[in-house]
Amino acid sequence: MEKDQEFVEYVVKALVDNPEKVKVSRTVDEMGVLINLAVDSSDMGKVIGKEGRTAKSIRTLLRVLGAKNNARVNLKIEEPEGGRQDRPERPLESSSLDSAPAKPLESARGEPAEEQAEPVEPVEKPKAKKQAPAPTEEEGPVTELV
Repeated sequence: MEKDQEFVEYVVKALVDNPEKVKVSRTVDEMGVLINLAVDSSDMGKVIGKEGRTAKSIRTLLRVLGAKNNARVNLKIEEPEGGRQDRPERPLESSSLDSAPAKPLESARGEPAEEQAEPVEPVEKPKAKKQAPAPTEEEGPVTELV
């Protein structure tokens, strides 16, 4: 058994509940090395992980191991014989927010929002100070340091 095959078998058996049902096979062709992984249908979620992160991590480590041996290594996770077990569709339920009557909002003081709402006047921004213009030649000479 090659190192890449042993690696996948070791890691996957540590992850699943039924390690005796883990089967790893290895084939080599012109594209590189292909590792086929078969696990029990109840363990598929553990091997794949949330959003496929576990499977992606195993594949990444396999590529590193393959690069060390100058080989391209890919992992194929085979679906169990029963195929995918699709979850039954749940009908969309209206949320409690949709069915509850709307209550008026209250302020921190406990007053209803309608009574508290007063028109807000815009705040005036302070005006920028104007700088005095530089003296021109007509107004007089600029003091020079000698």
